[in-house]
Amino acid sequence: MDDYRFQFSPPDSANHFHSMSPNLLNGPSRRDSYRRRNSLPTAVASSPSNQGLGIPTPEINSRNGPSASELSAAISELSRTGTPSMVQLAALTSPCFFHRRFGDAVNIEKVLDEIKEDDQLSHSRLMQTAASVREVSRQLQRRSTKQAVRNVMIVTKARDNALVDLTRELAEWLLVKPRYGSDVGVNVYVDSKLRRSKRFDADSLTAKDSRFESMLRFWTPALCWASPELFDLVITLGGDGTVLFTSWLFQRIVPPVMSFSLGSLGFLTNFQFNQYKHQLDRIMGDAGMRVTMRMRFTCTVYRAAASNSSSSLNATNTSDSVCPVISNPTKIEGETHEVLNELVIDRGPSSYISSLDLYANDSLVTRISADGIILSTPTGSTAYSLSAGGSLVHPEIPAILLTPICPHTLSFRPMILNDSMELKVSVPTKGRGGGFVSFDGKGRIQLGLGDEVVVRASKYPFPTVLSQPMEWFDAISRTLRWNTRAADQKDWAGRDADDKDDEFDEDGAAKGSKEPEFDIDFEDEMDSVRDSGYSGSSSTA
Repeated sequence: MDDYRFQFSPPDSANHFHSMSPNLLNGPSRRDSYRRRNSLPTAVASSPSNQGLGIPTPEINSRNGPSASELSAAISELSRTGTPSMVQLAALTSPCFFHRRFGDAVNIEKVLDEIKEDDQLSHSRLMQTAASVREVSRQLQRRSTKQAVRNVMIVTKARDNALVDLTRELAEWLLVKPRYGSDVGVNVYVDSKLRRSKRFDADSLTAKDSRFESMLRFWTPALCWASPELFDLVITLGGDGTVLFTSWLFQRIVPPVMSFSLGSLGFLTNFQFNQYKHQLDRIMGDAGMRVTMRMRFTCTVYRAAASNSSSSLNATNTSDSVCPVISNPTKIEGETHEVLNELVIDRGPSSYISSLDLYANDSLVTRISADGIILSTPTGSTAYSLSAGGSLVHPEIPAILLTPICPHTLSFRPMILNDSMELKVSVPTKGRGGGFVSFDGKGRIQLGLGDEVVVRASKYPFPTVLSQPMEWFDAISRTLRWNTRAADQKDWAGRDADDKDDEFDEDGAAKGSKEPEFDIDFEDEMDSVRDSGYSGSSSTA
């Protein structure tokens, strides 16, 4: 990932920056912070003269603000005594382009600190800051990224031998096609299960050039978990399930994902394999790629101290017996999953209706009586949530979809919530039974009395390569036949729309015949219409 290049030019109008919050943009760009691997970002002093692209910084709380020496002492004390968590360290040392370069472009923490410290934030400044954040977001979505793609990972759909042949074809083309001033291609990672595959025949592929032995490599789930920064691009061959499997492989940082439609469904697969040479040459060349940062959920299970639930149970091993009441409110942190589609909590094989408590930011919202509940991302709005009556939501909208499954009260309708909310779904300690939770259809586990699941927006989105600007509308029209009639309407002449036009004249009448007559025509109805006397032209008011 050392060869990443970010093409982000200022907006066309220079006046735009005068409307932005002066402290929203950093001063000098710290390019060394994303060129070095495994290095913590260093503090860079910035003066008012280099903030906001030369815009003077207004004085805010200048009397009570800390001096430069006090800030330096605080940073030194923090670096000496602070022990950040593993997640924070992973985010700081992340070599992923999409997660690190954004931190160089916008100093979000500084903006948040100023808002928190300013007790009397003016309305105009608040509007300027909000508008600036939205403008930066829009500019990032419009821009393409150019990067040297030197390591490509191919994820192939399981149990489809026909796709193994296509994987071999794609891998060979990527190895042979000269790129970046070399007479050979790029490094290719394929599934480790293909190492011994006679259909893939890795030995004959590496025999074509001795350099291919070091360029053809094999990935494992452990490698994806430990070193996601190795891959500059991930190519999936399959359907939406293969894309979800890719999200499961990368539980932290996710490289850009390019999905070819070779499965049974294609909400997330918008590239055609017969055009893979042209598409890959385009995104690996001067045109670069545009990505959609799809929101994911970070879902954590917390167990009650006396819970009898195991971490992984099948639905067939449960009974309808009432579980014992949990009196100890202590919670023990359990599994954590990154979810791209949805989290589903249902009653499982139990005959009792599910009783779940829903909290938003630690405040009780309601007690749910239903067969279950779906918490879906905008990407998952076309999946289980849609079947349960949820709405279609564009993937670029940051939101949480709450969709009940067969609710006991008809007034409990699907809702779309702010992505800044932290939702918690807990099983009441005095309920009749527990429940089951699944993450993107995988990892189904049992919830006992007192157990709870906390859902929040993930720090690690799922970047998918954009095939065309309107690909989401094209996907729902292609897969759902959205707003498409089952049959074409007939015209006024009474003929089908697919009849030949040369047999009829411009008025719809057959050539060489009289004008068709209709037993019911618009003219008869129009003749019978009389003015009621209340029109604007006849009114005497």
